[in-house]
Amino acid sequence: MSFVEYSDLIQDGDVAIVYQSHDSMMPVKVQQGAQTQTRYGVIRHSTDLIGQRYGSKITCSKGGWVHVLHPTPELWTITLPHRTQILYTTDIATITMMLELKPGSVVCESGTGSGSLSHAILRTIAPTGHLHTVEFHQQRAEKVAEEFKEHRVDHLVTVRNQDVCKDGFGVTGVADAAFLDIPSPWEAVGHAKAALKKQGGRVCSFSPCIEQVQRTCDALADHGFEEISTFEVLLRVHDVRTVSLPLPDFGPDPSAPNTTSVMMKTTTPPREIPGHTGYLTFATKPRT
Repeated sequence: MSFVEYSDLIQDGDVAIVYQSHDSMMPVKVQQGAQTQTRYGVIRHSTDLIGQRYGSKITCSKGGWVHVLHPTPELWTITLPHRTQILYTTDIATITMMLELKPGSVVCESGTGSGSLSHAILRTIAPTGHLHTVEFHQQRAEKVAEEFKEHRVDHLVTVRNQDVCKDGFGVTGVADAAFLDIPSPWEAVGHAKAALKKQGGRVCSFSPCIEQVQRTCDALADHGFEEISTFEVLLRVHDVRTVSLPLPDFGPDPSAPNTTSVMMKTTTPPREIPGHTGYLTFATKPRT
């Protein structure tokens, strides 16, 4: 099992996603002799998981069942243990596109946090790219390094425990893109510029407050970045459902079917939508 390569069979040591319902999933470390408790009963790893195909329907001890899914960055974002606030798929998709990431890209990131964006970057830049990620908090840096190894992507990433605002990313002139998710990103803009290749590159900063955006945009302009722009991405999911619609009465018509309503598929907008998460500021370092 790897987050960047698909496997058919569940093996001892894998991280699998136990799917109970669309709003109830959890990651499980598969271990010989271990058990996992779910709302439908116990899953015994040795007999129920190891050797089964990913996507299998597993019957629990109480007679209910779950599906066991292969981990992906999207599923990990939903189920990961939160050590910090994280980025979700809506923002992650915009970031990976606007930073122009592709297989082979070299990326610098700070801070690592819970690793939600990191896993999406790694899947995008595999198999020949590399992620240099910096985390200020020592315990978080150690924990995310353990997870990268457990998820078998550690060969694609270097984790550094340091202050990016003072010490930078630990590399110079190698990155195609840089990402900043820190309280004062304007203090790290110079280090991001130094980490980018001489041929140029893209930088992104995620900030929840507009005052942070203003200072970051000023710093980007002062360091010679171009094409500075800021986005706020809001997701509006429509609910697809079947409804019964009344048919108008146009008078007697022998050839018309004797029905007063018709069943149709339609979409309903949400009554509430998730609000503001943060602002995404993008800029381009010109070729030097």
